[in-house]
Amino acid sequence: MNDLLPIILAIVAVIIVVGGLIPVFLKRRKSTSTYAGPRDANDPADAAPAGGTIVEDAPGTATPAPGTVVEPSDAVLPEIDVPDDAAGLEVVPVETPAPVEGRLNRLRARLVKSNNILGKGLLALLSSDKIDENVWDEVEETLLLADLGTEPTTQLVDSLRDRVKVLGTRDPEHVKALLRDELVKLVDPDMDRSLNVDRKGGHPAIMIVVGVNGVGKTTTVGKLARVLVAEDKDVILGAADTFRAAASHQLATWGQRVGVPTVMSDIDGADPASVAYEAVKAGIEQEVDVVMIDTAGRLQNKVGLMDELGKVKRVVEKLAEVDEVLLVLDATTGQNGLNQAKVFAEVVNITGIVLTKLDGTAKGGIVVAIQKALGVPVKLVGLGEGPDDLAPFEAEAFVDALLN
Repeated sequence: MNDLLPIILAIVAVIIVVGGLIPVFLKRRKSTSTYAGPRDANDPADAAPAGGTIVEDAPGTATPAPGTVVEPSDAVLPEIDVPDDAAGLEVVPVETPAPVEGRLNRLRARLVKSNNILGKGLLALLSSDKIDENVWDEVEETLLLADLGTEPTTQLVDSLRDRVKVLGTRDPEHVKALLRDELVKLVDPDMDRSLNVDRKGGHPAIMIVVGVNGVGKTTTVGKLARVLVAEDKDVILGAADTFRAAASHQLATWGQRVGVPTVMSDIDGADPASVAYEAVKAGIEQEVDVVMIDTAGRLQNKVGLMDELGKVKRVVEKLAEVDEVLLVLDATTGQNGLNQAKVFAEVVNITGIVLTKLDGTAKGGIVVAIQKALGVPVKLVGLGEGPDDLAPFEAEAFVDALLN
C-alpha cells in the first residue's frame, strides 16, 4: 500500500493541473474569430490584422453577464483575433457581378408581373364610361389594398378627381398619364437615394444592415456587396450575426464569390459588437472603401435585443462614423413593416430602406407608405432570388412598372 501512495498522489496532481488548464483553454477558444478572405488567402493585400483589440474605457471593469447590454463607456469587449484563414470554407469561383446601371429596367418584367393588379385595376376603373363616386370609392379601396396608406391614398384620389373633372377626359391613355404623374409625385423622385459609400476623413464608409428575422438581411448584404464591387469599390464584410447558425459562413460565401473578405467569429454567440469593431478596424488598416456589417435578426418588441443593436453602432463609432444604416423590410408584410421600421428608427437612426420580395406581392404601395412614415427613402429593392436581383430604386421606373 505504501508503494502505491506516490503513484496515487502523482495521479491526483496531474488531474488538478489539467483541470486548471481546461477553463483557460475554453476562455481562449471563445475569443477567436476568423477572417474569411478571398480565394487567395495568401495575398498580403487581403491580410487582416494579426491581433485583437480590447475596448476598455474603465480599467478593471468586470465583464457583464451573458445577455447584459451595457453602454460603451462600461463595456469590455472580448478580444477578437482575425487570422488570415479561410476557416475551411469551400473555395468558390470568383464571379463578375452584373452592371448596376439600368438594373431596375432589366428587372422590370418581374415587377410588372407581380404588381400589375394595382396598375390595371386603377386604369380599368378610371377609363370606364362613367366616373362617379362609386368609381372613386373603388379607386380608393384599390390603393388601400396596395398598402399605399390612408393619407397618401386620400391625397392621390383627391388630386386625380379634380384633374379628371376639370379636363373631362375619358381617354384611357390620358387618364393613365394623369395617374402616372400623381404616383410619381407620391413616390417622390427628389429624395436622395444615393448610398454613402465613399471614403472620407481617411476612413472607409461604414454601413450597418438591420432588420427583423427572416427578411433576408444576410442575402441582402451579399447582393449589395456585388453592387459595390460592380462599381469598383473595395469592400470588407463584418459577420456580426453571431447567433444564427451558419450565418457567418453564408455571408463569407457571398463575399468569396466576388473576392470580398469577411471578418467573422468561429464561435456561435460571440459578442457581435466585437466582430463589428474588428471589421471596421480591418477596413481602416487595409484602406478599403466600404465596411458592411451584417447584424442578427431581432424582433422589434424585444427591448434587450434592440439595445444590443444600439451598442453595436456605438462601439463601431469609437473608430469611425457610421455613414449608412439600412433597414431591410419584407415588402409582403405590408403595414406591419411600418411598425417594425418605426422601432428600428428610434434605436439606430435609419438612413435608407431596402425592400425585399417586392416581386412576390401586388402591394407596391408600401414604397410610398414607408417613406411617408419615416421620411427616409427606399434606396434598394429586391426583385428576385438571383445574386444580381438587387437594384437601386428609381421612382419613375418603379411607377412605370406598376402601370405596365
